[in-house]
Amino acid sequence: MSNYKFKTTNIRGKQYVEVNERIKFFRQEDEYKNWTISTEFTALDSEMCVCRAIIADLNQRIVASGHAHEEKASGHINKTSYVENCETSAIGRALAMMGIGIDTSIASANEVTEAIAKQEAPKKTLSSTKPAAKKAAKPAAKKPAASTEKDPELMSKVIGYIKSQTDKQKAFDFVMKTKGDQFTEKQVEGIMKFVR
Repeated sequence: MSNYKFKTTNIRGKQYVEVNERIKFFRQEDEYKNWTISTEFTALDSEMCVCRAIIADLNQRIVASGHAHEEKASGHINKTSYVENCETSAIGRALAMMGIGIDTSIASANEVTEAIAKQEAPKKTLSSTKPAAKKAAKPAAKKPAASTEKDPELMSKVIGYIKSQTDKQKAFDFVMKTKGDQFTEKQVEGIMKFVR
């Protein structure tokens, strides 16, 4: 790899490389000449999408892949561009899996900015869907902050874990048992699409 100096964005005291910097590096390096980046949407509807980006070498051997999940309602830009944001994030993650622009983090500046915006917006979690009678009968214990807030990459980690398992239903059940209350209903629906 060359001594390319990636431009970074400071987000809360940590430097992150933007996806466009990763793409620019990939396209200008002779090492990757005639390699391809392709994308496919494994889930896509009017409210959310999941995109997979694939990087292949000259022989069309898959060298890296990355996934992203976006919801239309998750932010101002996503209201009109959730599909585009999802594709960009997936490409950024695939390039990161190749080791491009990951000196400080696999997450790109774009992903971190979106994750922060999502954390600061009120969420409806699975734990908030319990019947009101149960809540009235027994006061809800205060739960620790959700892992998706502490770990904005949790969704990608869970999807990667499920995809790597031969028994995807068992993997999904395990994730829901251990982390299910830390996802929104839409996120659970997105994860379920990988259980085939």
